[in-house]
Amino acid sequence: MSMDMTTVGDTGLLDTLQHEVALFARRAEQTRLGGVGQVRNSMDRAAYLLLNRLDKEGPMGVKALAASMGIDSSTVTRQVAPLVDTGLVKRTSHPEDGRAVVLQLSPRGQARLEEVRSSRRQLMAELTEEWEPEEREAFCSLLTRFNSALSARMAVPGVPGPETQSPS
Repeated sequence: MSMDMTTVGDTGLLDTLQHEVALFARRAEQTRLGGVGQVRNSMDRAAYLLLNRLDKEGPMGVKALAASMGIDSSTVTRQVAPLVDTGLVKRTSHPEDGRAVVLQLSPRGQARLEEVRSSRRQLMAELTEEWEPEEREAFCSLLTRFNSALSARMAVPGVPGPETQSPS
């Protein structure tokens, strides 16, 4: 389906959609979606995504982590450095190739990630407390679908990736 929705669809609806996405992105960055008790529980977006990926997929090398996140290895290296410095991520030698580095979530990183997740869950519960369960499910499903489409779009050759768009 390769219709140009800007000419065949409701441009007013698309204008509203792009505006609301921009507002969401700004508000998410302003609060860093820190959840309840924002200052204490906020976490940089890049850090959250890296820690979350290591938690979900387990220890891995920089190249594998970069590939799984769809970003450049140099970006991962730059973003991981402060996480190692603060003790949230551990660098270890690969068990089969001592020259290779493996990144893994430290116990401190696991605790910090759970603290932030818990706070964010509480924020999501508060923001959607008047929603019906079906509305929460529909919003989550549509947001997941939107993010998947955006991710697929970024994977198209010739379309700039996130690391060339903004240094986060």
